[in-house]
Amino acid sequence: MKDKAVGDSNATAASAKPSTATLPDQYFRLLEAGADRIERHLAAHPKADLKTLEARDESWRLLSHAALVGAVLYAKRDRANRSYQRPQELSLATRIGDLLADESEQARFEARLNSDRDVYVWLEAYRLLKAKLGVEREQRWRRELEKNVSELASDVAARKDFPGYQSPYIGTSPNHFALWASTVYLAGRVFGQREWETLGASVMRRFAAEEQSPDGYWGEHERSLPTPGYSYNTYASVALYAEWSRDPAAMKALRRGLDFHKFFTYPDGSPVEVLDDRNRYTLVAGWGESGASTWPDSNSPPGGNDESASKGHFGFSWFPDGRSYAQLLTRFFREGLVGCEDLGRLAQNALYYHRGPSTPIPQEQPRYSRQLSVPAGIRKTGPWVVSLSGLISTQALNSQFYHDRQGHLSIFHDKVGLIITGANSKRQPELSTLTEQLPGQLIYMPLSSRLQMSDARDRLSLAFNTFFSDLLVPAPSEKRLSFRFVITGRGDPAPEQHLNLQVCLRAGDALETATGKKFVLGAQRVELSPAEIGGWIRHRNWKLSVDPAAQIVWPVYPHNPYANGPEKSPRHAVGRLTVPLTAEATN
Repeated sequence: MKDKAVGDSNATAASAKPSTATLPDQYFRLLEAGADRIERHLAAHPKADLKTLEARDESWRLLSHAALVGAVLYAKRDRANRSYQRPQELSLATRIGDLLADESEQARFEARLNSDRDVYVWLEAYRLLKAKLGVEREQRWRRELEKNVSELASDVAARKDFPGYQSPYIGTSPNHFALWASTVYLAGRVFGQREWETLGASVMRRFAAEEQSPDGYWGEHERSLPTPGYSYNTYASVALYAEWSRDPAAMKALRRGLDFHKFFTYPDGSPVEVLDDRNRYTLVAGWGESGASTWPDSNSPPGGNDESASKGHFGFSWFPDGRSYAQLLTRFFREGLVGCEDLGRLAQNALYYHRGPSTPIPQEQPRYSRQLSVPAGIRKTGPWVVSLSGLISTQALNSQFYHDRQGHLSIFHDKVGLIITGANSKRQPELSTLTEQLPGQLIYMPLSSRLQMSDARDRLSLAFNTFFSDLLVPAPSEKRLSFRFVITGRGDPAPEQHLNLQVCLRAGDALETATGKKFVLGAQRVELSPAEIGGWIRHRNWKLSVDPAAQIVWPVYPHNPYANGPEKSPRHAVGRLTVPLTAEATN
C-alpha cells in the first residue's frame, strides 16, 4: 500500500518584524526595557513579598532573575550599556536580592520551583555588586547564599560518581545537575571555597568530556539521544564553567554543542521538535499574549515550557558562526515583552558575551543537510526544511516529563512555519506516525530504523512486526515538496495498521477541502471523511494533497508534560490526518 502526500506552498504569512540590532547591543536594549517594566511592577506593590509579586501572571515567574538584570545593567561596562552605574538598576538588584534573602531566612527558598536557578542569578548579582551592598547586606546575602550553595554541593557530591549523568541514574534532569555543579563551582571561586570549586569542576569536566554525545548534545533520558530544548540549559552551564576555567575540554564541548544546535534549528529560531523527547515546541520569546513563540501559535503566552532560546548565547559567542547563531536566536525577542527568566538569561549573555566577527550559519544558506550518528537528520532546500527522525528509545512510563519517541517527520516552510510536525507525545498512539494492532497490543513505536540521506532523495525506513515503511522525500522545487510512505508487508499482516500525520492547523484560521467545504477552526470538533476531503486540504497559504482514504480530525490535544495531562487550549492542538494501511501476506 502506498500513501502519497504533496505539499504546495505559495506562502506569504510572516511573523512580526524581528530586531536588526547587533549583539550585545540588543541584549542591553532588551534588559533596559525589561527592567523598566519590572520597576513599575515593584513600585505598584511596594510591600509585597516575592510570592505575591510572581503570582500576577506567568510572565512574572522567576522574578528572582531581575536581580541579575539590575546587576548587569549597573555593573557591566560596555559601550552599548546606557544604564551603567545607574542607581535605579542597583536599587532593582538589591530589592530582589533582599526578597530572596527573606525567602531563605524564612525557610521558603528551597521550596520555590527552580530554586537552583534562583541561587545562580543571586550569586552572580552578589559577585557583581559586592562592593556596593554595604556591610550588613553583603554579610546577609553571603550567609544565605552559602547556606543554599551548601545544599547544592551536598546533592552534587552524592551523584558525582554515578555511572551516568542522565535522569535514570541521577534522579533529576541532567540540565539541573549541570546547573547545580556549575553554580557550586562559581561559588567556590567567589567565596574562596576550594572544596566547592574542586567538586564543581570535576562534575563539569565530566559533562564536557564524557557525558556529551559526539554529535554535540546532552541527552536527558539517554546519552545517545537528543533533547534539544533542554540541551540549551546544559550548554549554558558548561559555558559558565568554561568562562571561568578555560578548560580545553569544555571549550571543545562548546564547539560541538554549537554545531548541533545551529544545524538543528529552524529558520525562525526554534529547535527541531521531532528530535525532542520532552518538549513539543519551545518558546523563543514572549511576555504575555504579545510574545513571539514557535509552533504552533505565534501568539502563545509563556508558560508550560521554560526551555527558551535565550540560554547559552555567550558560549556560542566564542566562535564567529556562534555569534551569528546567537543573533538569530535573539532577533525574535521584543523590547518590553520578555519574561523574567529570559531576561535573566539575556543578562547572563550580556555579561559574558565575546565580541568579534561573524560568519554565516546554515539558516542563511539556500541549502544544507546534516545527519547525526544516530538515525536523525535535517535538510534545507530553498524555503523548505525537512527533519527526519528514526530515534528509538525505551519508554519512561513512570515519568510525566518524557514523551514517547513516536513522531518521525517534520516539514517546515520559511513563510508559514511548520506544516507537518513530528513532535512527540505520551500515552497517545493516535499521534504516532505509524501504528500496528497485534492481538491484545497496539504497537506505536518502531522496532528498528535506518536513515539514508542523499541530495537526490532522503529515505527513512521504520520496521514494525508485520511490515516496514520507507518514507521517501525527493528534492523539492521552490513551491512544491513531495513525500510518500511505501509499506511492505512481512508475514501475516496485522488486522489494523495506520499512518498518522500531525498537521499544524491553527485555531481561528480556515480549513478548506477539495469538495468546497470551509471551516474556521476553533474548539469545536471537526471530523472529515475521505469523501468530504476530496483529495486535498488548504490552510494558511499551503495546500496538502492526500491519499484518497485519508481522514482528518481536529482538535487533538497532545500531552503537556508539565501538567501531566492533555493541553487545554486549541492553540496547542493539532489536526490528525489518518490513512488506514493494507498489506498482503508474504512468505
